[in-house]
Amino acid sequence: MKNRCFRTLIASLVMSSFFAATVAAAPDADAIKKERDAAQSQVDSLQSELTAVLTKINDLEEKLIEKGEEINKATEDLAAAEEKEKQQYEAMKLRIKYMYEEGNNTALERITESGSISELLSQAEYIQSVHNYDRKQLEEYVETKEEIAALKEKLEKEEKELEKTQKEFSAQQTSLNATLSAKQAEVADLDQQFQAAVEAAAKEAEEKARREREQAERERQEREAASSQTNNNSPSSENNNTANNTTNNTSNNASNNGNTSSQPSSTTSNNNSSSSSSGNTSVASAIVNAAWGQIGTPYVWGGTSPGKGLDCSGLTQYCHRVAGISIPRTSGPQGSGGQAVSNPQPGDIVCYPGHVGIYIGNGQMIHAPQPGDVVKVQKVYGSPWYRRYW
Repeated sequence: MKNRCFRTLIASLVMSSFFAATVAAAPDADAIKKERDAAQSQVDSLQSELTAVLTKINDLEEKLIEKGEEINKATEDLAAAEEKEKQQYEAMKLRIKYMYEEGNNTALERITESGSISELLSQAEYIQSVHNYDRKQLEEYVETKEEIAALKEKLEKEEKELEKTQKEFSAQQTSLNATLSAKQAEVADLDQQFQAAVEAAAKEAEEKARREREQAERERQEREAASSQTNNNSPSSENNNTANNTTNNTSNNASNNGNTSSQPSSTTSNNNSSSSSSGNTSVASAIVNAAWGQIGTPYVWGGTSPGKGLDCSGLTQYCHRVAGISIPRTSGPQGSGGQAVSNPQPGDIVCYPGHVGIYIGNGQMIHAPQPGDVVKVQKVYGSPWYRRYW
């Protein structure tokens, strides 16, 4: 009897200490979860801020393209005005030569030798009207030329300011990306810590339940042993003990089988919408060949003229147009349309916030980098995403 009480006391102490350890482990998981939730909140805030910056970058790109198109138009108008001024000047020189230098007689001689006053006045008025016309035309074209030149200068100044703002937003985007990546890594680490704490708590709870079952089983066996000792060792009692032992063994086996824990599968299916399937490779080749054909073309904001001037999205749009594919004008819609691909192939679009290029394989792309540069081959940099329209 004393031995049984001692064993019961020892078992109670063990279970009490185990229960205390289990309770102590719970706050750790709670603390990790709170820290993880706080970090996730910061990630959500950073993500929202980054989205706003990317939206501004896309808006600025559209404004820069529009401004570039206005500058291109002003440049063409200025060239046309200068050509017209040149033509007007040449025509005026011919008229002067015709009026004042025809043969050996001058216009003045023709006027003084005219047969009547009316003819003399008519000749003089004609010369004066031609002179006035030439002066008026010359003044108008000079004025037009000056207006166009002033407009072009104003547009170029606005373009520079937009470029500066875009660079500031791009720098802000880069900084936000770095901060966001670090914070996401922190969240991932806290997720792992939290999962480890939850698994540890689950194991402790399972161990506690196992020990409770074992304790209950020991107590039951002790009760049955004590009961059998008072049974005077009768044959029927021996039979009952044998039956009880059989029942106990069966019960233990069932208990062990019933308590086999099934762990959730850690395999996660990749539901990424991106695809690496191949499209029409002949169309892709046409896109790449068109890009190669524009190597050396100057970068021009709003430029859509192959061989003369292209911006980044103007280049990608042109290359797809050559292949018979219509895509949006600016990099934002280009980077969100088409088909997302995780394994890029030549002919896909390399996408960045506010910038695009044509992937040509081997980790390289052809793109129009920035004002003052030309279309060229460059290694894919940073962390782009890829879109396919072929």
